[in-house]
Amino acid sequence: MPVRNRLADLHDEIAGWRRDIHAHPELQFDVQRTAAFVADKLREFGVDELVEGIGRTGVVAVINGKSQTSGKVVGLRADMDALPIVEATGLPYASTVSGKMHACGHDGHTAMLLGAAKYLCESRNFNGSVAVIFQPAEEGGGGGKVMVDDGMMERFNIQEVYGMHNMPGLPVGQFATRVGPLMASTAEFVIDIEGKGGHAAMPHIAIDTTVVASHVVIALQSIVSRNRHPGESLVVSVTTLKTEGDTFNVLPQRAKLKGTVRALTTEMQDLAETRIGALVKHTCEAFGATGTLSFTRGYPVTVCTQEETHFSVGVAERLVGDDKVEGDTRPLMGAEDFSYMLEARPGSFIFIGNGDTASVHHPEYDFNDDAIPYGCSYWADLVEAAMPAA
Repeated sequence: MPVRNRLADLHDEIAGWRRDIHAHPELQFDVQRTAAFVADKLREFGVDELVEGIGRTGVVAVINGKSQTSGKVVGLRADMDALPIVEATGLPYASTVSGKMHACGHDGHTAMLLGAAKYLCESRNFNGSVAVIFQPAEEGGGGGKVMVDDGMMERFNIQEVYGMHNMPGLPVGQFATRVGPLMASTAEFVIDIEGKGGHAAMPHIAIDTTVVASHVVIALQSIVSRNRHPGESLVVSVTTLKTEGDTFNVLPQRAKLKGTVRALTTEMQDLAETRIGALVKHTCEAFGATGTLSFTRGYPVTVCTQEETHFSVGVAERLVGDDKVEGDTRPLMGAEDFSYMLEARPGSFIFIGNGDTASVHHPEYDFNDDAIPYGCSYWADLVEAAMPAA
């Protein structure tokens, strides 16, 4: 089943929506303009129910099929928020807001789901209902969890939920996903080291926290190489190291390290927390310093359920051909708060090709509008296949 003709005809209109959203990026839960834009379009399409303010600034709309005797409700989710990045694309529709840009393609995700909603409101060729979910605060705010905690699944009787994300490097017109862990969990750690400040010319009467911190960084590298089972995925990265003061002749009293842990299982995350704590404590003690660890867990692992993932792969294969769908792609160590929705309901997450573009979170990134007809058609096909018309 190729790209729907109607969606191909809507391509320019949907791309226009996407570019409007791109020019007006908003962060985390502060997506009032974007949410209002989405809600206005959904009203214009003629959705059967529209609720704003779910998960603070989220929007959910229900579209009923020609019949609802199946009693089934499928959820489709797009994220709306941007990133605190200065855009460097030079595009005519580049960000008009200083220090903010859509550097992860959420503008494209929102536009594609709006395009699918417009088509589904026109056709309604399914037996059941679809809930289109527009989520704030994917980029660090945990908006997916907030929407779930706000009772979204129960309120709309959502039984399955599906998400989509663009993938630079994957050709346009191709898809990729897998059963089981697809994206990693997150955790952040902060390490505070207390030594003994002193004159840089007399290091023997000080406890140099720069040296201690450097040894801690090196010690942490052993967790992945020497504590992790070789068949398990784990990332432990120190991302900042700062000491007190900014002079040439003073040994700092204190140092602070920050970093991230990514894992595909809870067991690996537990291992990382335990080993970081032990290595910080004993490495610091070896130099006469003290070290304390703060370890904060974030997004859980994004786990795609088997039946729903096989179903979504079949939908994509019918759309673009089985040679253009990778149904057992390698997991990514990036994270995604759609994981909270998949903890609440069975479902699947799929990557859609963005072509040869800059990577996400890069100041020169831009969502590829050529992907729009494929994304919209995938959503429409999924709804009609999940709830065949009576």
